[in-house]
Amino acid sequence: MNEKVKNVLETILEKFKTGDIPEAIAYSMLPVPDDLPSAKWSLLNRTLMFLSGTHDGRGYKQWNKANRYVKKGSKAFHILVPFFRKVEEEGETSEVLKGFMVKPVFRYEDTDGEALEYEQIDMGELPLIQKAEQWGLNVKAIPGSFSYHGYYSSGRSEIALATKEESVFFHELAHAAHEKVKGKLKGGQDPLQEIVAELSAQALSRIVGKQPNDTLGNSYRYIESYAEKLKIKPYNACMKVLGETEKVLTLILKEGEA
Repeated sequence: MNEKVKNVLETILEKFKTGDIPEAIAYSMLPVPDDLPSAKWSLLNRTLMFLSGTHDGRGYKQWNKANRYVKKGSKAFHILVPFFRKVEEEGETSEVLKGFMVKPVFRYEDTDGEALEYEQIDMGELPLIQKAEQWGLNVKAIPGSFSYHGYYSSGRSEIALATKEESVFFHELAHAAHEKVKGKLKGGQDPLQEIVAELSAQALSRIVGKQPNDTLGNSYRYIESYAEKLKIKPYNACMKVLGETEKVLTLILKEGEA
């Protein structure tokens, strides 16, 4: 086996040992905007990208085309690409997969140059962002799509946002606070945890003086979808998590609480 290919596969195996793979695969499954090169990557390569600490990986020339340039001394990470060879049989030419080779790509974080579209979120203006910073959370902008707007990653101590909507930030901040309250959250999108986060987000929107009337319908449908998984009505679901929600809000709003 090619030594470089072997090293890439060993990286994956090592992450299985440390327990990082489930989270990496979960976030790598999020839809990638069509205009990003990684939208055409395999799940394995998107997982390698996430494990490398970025949401946007591109080759040297691809970054140049976006008017960004790889910083001197930056180290590439490698993805696996199929290697095909043309074969002629009975007068017909076809391509046959002969194996895989590695391709060096660079993280967005290792480039300088023209700002990308998804960077236009001004994190500094988000209400309560100081609380996230106080908890050691990195709040960063990421490319997103209509299917998702952000997430909270416990393992990476980060809140990633693909929108400047405060309610989305509040939802992810609530997940971080809920983890502090409980000690540990369940993996994946647990219905009760999601309802706590969405209920907290709507409450925080009002507490800080925002009135997101245009998002109330979306919030209700969001809560309703998770209530259906619990086979209870949305009102009963909210009542079920009211105590947990109160703890989350108290922690977020408590002055000086780390």
